Amino acid sequence: MVDRQLRRRGVEDERVLRAMGRVPRELFLPEGLRDRAYEDAALPIGGGQTMSQPYMVAKMAELLSLDGDEHVLDVGTGSGYHAAVLAELAREVVTIERVPELAESARARLAAAGYDRVEVRVGDGTLGVPERAPFDAITVAAAAPLLPESLYEQLRIGGRLVVPVGGRMNQRLELIVRSPEGPAVVRSVPCRFVPLVGAEGFSE
Repeated sequence: MVDRQLRRRGVEDERVLRAMGRVPRELFLPEGLRDRAYEDAALPIGGGQTMSQPYMVAKMAELLSLDGDEHVLDVGTGSGYHAAVLAELAREVVTIERVPELAESARARLAAAGYDRVEVRVGDGTLGVPERAPFDAITVAAAAPLLPESLYEQLRIGGRLVVPVGGRMNQRLELIVRSPEGPAVVRSVPCRFVPLVGAEGFSE
């Protein structure tokens, strides 16, 4: 996976590549899908949600430019896989999921894989976790119609937010940096994610 899907497609951050190689992706999937864990594809995890393809997880992590000392928010816990990758790259990870059953399952999977220090919250991810802010980096694993203002406001100055922005079918993966002058969109590439549901996202 690391060589064929990530290096060959331009992921260069060695810390990210090592993290992707360490996290056992199969542990974050339902039993019947574990033999497909390392396919170059998004996979269903229940509740209408998916685990992002390995390349997209790696690309989002690379865009955050983590050095190991960051306080990170992961929005859209899903299976917990992305949070596990972030836990390999940052000092502290808080992850939030709106579906209680998915959050509980992710908590158990994270603990089983050795990532029990990841803090799993249940709530509206579009509103972030203000009591744990400011964050050095925020990643969002679902598409928002516009930049979620609450998440942006929970970044420290110089902090990075990676979020898919657009309609329900087609989006752009944007890297947004918080600056004293306001949000700066540093990079944008086409992508496709499930919708981000919540007060500052899509309705059901």
